[in-house]
Amino acid sequence: MITVALPKGALLIDSIRLLQTVGLDFSTFLDSSNRLLQIYDPSHTAKALLVRAQDVPVYVEYGQAQLGIVGYDVLREKKPQVAHLVDLQFGRCRLSIAVKNTSPYRSVLELPPHGRVASKFVYCAREYFNSLDLPVEVVPLYGSVELGPITGMSEAIVDLVSTGRTLRDNGLIEIETLFESTARLIAHPLSYRLNTGNLSNLVEQVRSSSLSVV
Repeated sequence: MITVALPKGALLIDSIRLLQTVGLDFSTFLDSSNRLLQIYDPSHTAKALLVRAQDVPVYVEYGQAQLGIVGYDVLREKKPQVAHLVDLQFGRCRLSIAVKNTSPYRSVLELPPHGRVASKFVYCAREYFNSLDLPVEVVPLYGSVELGPITGMSEAIVDLVSTGRTLRDNGLIEIETLFESTARLIAHPLSYRLNTGNLSNLVEQVRSSSLSVV
C-alpha cells in the first residue's frame, strides 16, 4: 500500500483535487468536522497522512510515506534526502526580500553590512546573502515576520509572497526575489527505485494529470 504525505494549509485542496484525478480520494481531510490525521482511500489501495508542510519531506525521507506533496520553498530550506519528481504547477509564490516602504533601501546591496534580516527561511536567507558576500544577522522568526521591520528589530525580511497584499497592508515593499516556488511531488528514493506498490505508475499518472488542476 502506498502512503502519501499531504500538507496542511494552502496546498491541501489542490493536492487532494490532483489525487482525485488519478483515482485516490482523500477528501475527508477537507471535512471541517474531521479530526483524523491518517485516512484510507475508499479503495484501500493507498492511505494519506495529514502533516505540517515542513514535516512532509521528513515523513518521506524516513520512509513513513512513499510520496509527498510540498512546496519547493520547504525543499530549498530543509534540503531533505528525497527524490524530486514533478513540478505540479500550483501553489505558486515567491521567496522575496522586503523592507518598509519608508526605508532608504531599494536594492539588496544597499542593505547595511551586519544589519538584521528576519525570516523563517533561515538557511535560504543565509545562503543568499553569503552568495552576495554581504554579512547580515538572520533573525529566526516563525510568526508574523512582517513585524520585524515594523518594530525596528530588522531592516528587512525574507518571506514567502503570493499576492503581496499582506506586505502592502503592513507598509512593506519587495526589493528582490530569491526564487519562485510551486508544489512538488517528492518520493522516498529507495521506494521509487524499487517501484514499491507500482509507485512509478502512480507518479506517471500524477505527472500527466498535474496541469489539469491548475
